Amino acid sequence: MTNVSEIMTKDVNVCAPHDSVETAAKMMRDIDCGSIPVCEGKKVVGMITDRDIIINCVADGKDTHDTHCHDCMTTDVITCDPTTDVHECARLMADNQVRRIPVVENGEIVGICAIGDLVKMDIYVNEAGDALNHISEQNHFNH
Repeated sequence: MTNVSEIMTKDVNVCAPHDSVETAAKMMRDIDCGSIPVCEGKKVVGMITDRDIIINCVADGKDTHDTHCHDCMTTDVITCDPTTDVHECARLMADNQVRRIPVVENGEIVGICAIGDLVKMDIYVNEAGDALNHISEQNHFNH
C-alpha cells in the first residue's frame, strides 16, 4: 500500500483569502497549474481555479486586481491526509471531478496530491487515467 505522503508535493504554493485573483492567476501561470489552495495561515479555507477566475470575475467584468480570492474560490474543499491510500486519492479525484487534492494533517496543509503525481507511478497509470477520463467526461457534459 502506497500512501499519499509518498507521492505528494510538499512545497505547496498557496494564496491567502485577501490576495487578488490576479495574484492567484500569476501563480497558476508560473507553476503551470489550474488550481491553488487558499489558506488562512496553514488552514485550507478554499480552492481557487482558473475556471473560478474566468466565470466569477472576468466574465462579470470585474477587475482582477481588485477582486479577492475569497470572492471567487470554492469553499467546499475535498482533502485527504498523508496516510490516505493513493487508490483512494484517485477515487476521490474521480468522484469529485478534481485534479488536485490538498493533503491536510492536524488541520494544516502539509502537501498536495495532483493527478500527475499518480500518473508518475506506473502501477497507478490506469487508475489515474480512469480518474482523468471521468473528470474530463463530466466537465465535457456539464458545459
